[in-house]
Amino acid sequence: MKTFIKLLIVSSIMMCIFIQNLQATEKIKIGLIIPLSGDNFLIGERIIKSIRMAVNKINDEKIEIIPRDTRSNPIDALRVSKELHKKGVRIIIGPVFNESTKYLDDLKDVTFISFTNKLIGNPKNVISAGVNAISQLQTIKKFNEMNNLSKSIFLIPRSQFKKEIEMAISKTNIKYKEVFYYDREPTKLTKQIEDLTKYQIRKNNLKDEIKRLESLSFKDKEKKIETLRKRDTLGNINFDSVVIADFDENLKSVATSLLYTDVSSKRIFYITLNQWFDESLLKENSLHPIYFPSINKSNYEIFMNDFKNTYNLNGDQLSFLSYDIMGLVYFLIYENDYKISKKIFYKKNKFKGKIGVFEINKNIITHQLDFYNIENNRFKKIF
Repeated sequence: MKTFIKLLIVSSIMMCIFIQNLQATEKIKIGLIIPLSGDNFLIGERIIKSIRMAVNKINDEKIEIIPRDTRSNPIDALRVSKELHKKGVRIIIGPVFNESTKYLDDLKDVTFISFTNKLIGNPKNVISAGVNAISQLQTIKKFNEMNNLSKSIFLIPRSQFKKEIEMAISKTNIKYKEVFYYDREPTKLTKQIEDLTKYQIRKNNLKDEIKRLESLSFKDKEKKIETLRKRDTLGNINFDSVVIADFDENLKSVATSLLYTDVSSKRIFYITLNQWFDESLLKENSLHPIYFPSINKSNYEIFMNDFKNTYNLNGDQLSFLSYDIMGLVYFLIYENDYKISKKIFYKKNKFKGKIGVFEINKNIITHQLDFYNIENNRFKKIF
């Protein structure tokens, strides 16, 4: 009997050791669904290379990345995700495009970490990892409070991104004076900005003041009138800053319209969203200074240089984000004793990546961003 008990104990110990060894060698399977063919294949290629850089940096043999081609459409995104699900994959990085997420709630026990920065309308099992509007407005709020700005006007284009900005304004409780919606069509935009800034009223104020002075007699009359003639308008404006929720040429069009209506960045603060250090803005001297939240510029430049040196290929914003997403996913799995669970993105946590600090809470990712301005042909970090 004693011999049997001893054998039972030894067998139990050996079984425990076997299970531990099995767990130690068991792969952590992470899916990756991205475009690998069609017009967007280069996006997918860069993401795979970036993920590979991150995996090499992590240096953990347990990690197994399984890539699949979404062909940039939601039907194929679901199809390849189901294939991964059959292989036991329960966490997937991707998809890239917001449109590709719309059928993914069919796989309710899979968590998707998408590259999009949109929060509204995502399936419950899709977590957006992009730099969203909430993250950006939280940073703008900090800047406004530092500079006692409470009369901001939000200039929002009539576009699909409009609701994201509206939600972020509500969630962050940022102080503002007004929300103003505009059309991107140039002729409509100019008239709308004129109305917003009361341009014609201020222009008429100037004409009336010159006419009034001309009817009077006083010392240095001609000098005073000549000074007024050099101006474009006369009268105060009732806001201290604008937050232009736009990008690229559309951003420049709005800022130029403000300048045309005699509301320059010397009179008020021009603030915008994350411009990813668009160097074309450095040439727009008449619009400077322009302020914006963004990712860590130094880390961004170092990553781009490393990516170029490693692959002889220029990186982009998505490849930079990919590197951090891989690090974030590994960090959360590691902290959970290598167990993949839906809960790892629900409980409050932080991860410091190259972009900045990721904050995770209740299946929402936000970022602690830096803040910059553009002036004297360079990007300058404010905080």
